[in-house]
Amino acid sequence: MENEKRQTGAGETRHEGKGAPGGSRRPAGHDGKRNDRRPAGSGEKRDFKRPDGHGPRRDDRKPAGNGEKRDFKRPDGHGPRRDDRRPAGPGEKRDFRRPEGSAPRRDDRRPAAPGQKRDFRRPEGDVPRREERRGYQAFEYKKQPREIQGMPSRRSALNVIRAVTEEGAWASTALDRELKKAGLNPKDRRLAARLAYDTLERLNYLDYMLDHVMAKPDTDIRLRNILRLGACQLLLEDHIPEMAATDTSVQLCVEIGMEGLRGVCNGILRNLIRKKDEIQLPDPETEPVRFLSIERSAPEFLVKALMDDYGFDGAREILSASGRDSAITVRPNLLRMTRSEFEKMLEKKVWETEKGEMPDSWYVMNAANIAEDSDFLSGLFSIQSEQSQAACLAASPRRGSMVLDACAAPGGKACYMAELMDGTGRVQAWELRPHRVDLIAAQVKRLQIDNIRPMQRDATVFREDQVEAFDVVLLDAPCTGTGEMHNKPDSKYRIKEDSIAELTRTQHDMLETVSRYVRPGGILVYSTCSVLRDENEKQIRSFLERHPEFTVQPLPDCIPERIRSDYDVGVQLLPGINASGGFYICRMRKRSFA
Repeated sequence: MENEKRQTGAGETRHEGKGAPGGSRRPAGHDGKRNDRRPAGSGEKRDFKRPDGHGPRRDDRKPAGNGEKRDFKRPDGHGPRRDDRRPAGPGEKRDFRRPEGSAPRRDDRRPAAPGQKRDFRRPEGDVPRREERRGYQAFEYKKQPREIQGMPSRRSALNVIRAVTEEGAWASTALDRELKKAGLNPKDRRLAARLAYDTLERLNYLDYMLDHVMAKPDTDIRLRNILRLGACQLLLEDHIPEMAATDTSVQLCVEIGMEGLRGVCNGILRNLIRKKDEIQLPDPETEPVRFLSIERSAPEFLVKALMDDYGFDGAREILSASGRDSAITVRPNLLRMTRSEFEKMLEKKVWETEKGEMPDSWYVMNAANIAEDSDFLSGLFSIQSEQSQAACLAASPRRGSMVLDACAAPGGKACYMAELMDGTGRVQAWELRPHRVDLIAAQVKRLQIDNIRPMQRDATVFREDQVEAFDVVLLDAPCTGTGEMHNKPDSKYRIKEDSIAELTRTQHDMLETVSRYVRPGGILVYSTCSVLRDENEKQIRSFLERHPEFTVQPLPDCIPERIRSDYDVGVQLLPGINASGGFYICRMRKRSFA
């Protein structure tokens, strides 16, 4: 029934439900709303007196007047308070038994007797539970599985490895992006970077070892990358327990949607643990190229080229060079502060620093996000490798010189040469691609340098209006980058056999073109970050034969003696042998026929 009658305790009948007349009825004796429940009209005075029939307010409901004593005794007709509402008197024992006539306590309110089983079911006729009255099921909280220790760093490392091997990204770019996104603590950041770089640096070796314990080596690339990361921890990282390497790898299978291959991943890695000491690499005596290609993870044609230039031992040392613990090299903006002021600024930083080899270089260790430092962003210092600084020092432009940086991006060399000239003269910074010209412009703006002109120009295309227009020309030529393989572990896999010949032709064309822009008596500096002689010494010897007006000049004294002492037709430094990085520099002067 829509309308139901309900009998109250006083014998009064109340109407409830949808059809109750008048909705919720007011108490008897009330006619309409009380005047004091609506706002007073204009000019109307409200009457706040209690309605007729209501008893007076109790005195204890208003504050006591001056000198008045309040009476807090219970009104007549009220029963006495229960004894248990007052504290027990001295020597009195309180009676906490329930009053006579009260319902007994439920059985489940007392402890079970020995051997008795308690019945916790609700008594018959009892009010139903709230969930049953409201018609819904109580929410069941599921306990979330606890994340395996070390997962964040392995997850980030795998993301970097996949970005490089599956999407073609550069390792440095992928790592920077991942670390910014992941928000790892410093310890996990270092572990993620080391695992990613070690895995990419030794891909050939890891694949060779895995192939010996897999039934189907041509597995899914996603599973292959997880196995590579796991194998890296088992074979190359002494401080990581075997169980941690396998457990985290299995969990990564679940996270990337390959839960069905957890057992396969676990079985392969445990098989590798059992057999790793039994797997033999190729014989270095009979197969030296293949041996180095697998042991040091490099393409066979590149191993052969290095062996042709430096022999087996030299090639092995170059390929074994590691840059994962190398420091970041910084230098001051010489237009904004002196060298001593820069040293004092570094002392205030929390970084671990050490003076570098070059006059303006400093090494910074264990610094996270140095490019976000406020002093860097305000242009007080730059991040620039010592190889790049050495090329600028070899040029040594004088005050007021006209300088050409023919391959200038990202702009560090052009800016350093402008600073060496105290902001005088002019530096033209050429680049082929627009986005790389933008990088130079951003560097110039950050450092607040006025005498640099970024330009989009092709250094292989001859320009008649630039003939003998410059006092100094610096050509930091495009190259294979084999001197930076220890810092860029994925670069060696990007080098193709035919690309070496193509790059040497490009270097030849650039030298032919920009050498015509040097004034008589001017300086031409050629540099690369390669260790291959076809790109360096052989390239310059061929150029000098074609251009007898150029002669090789010694390097300036501001370059360390250790580097200048090996100077012949330029200087070649090798990673792992006589330098932390590999590069080549040659300084030449154009004869004056006055």
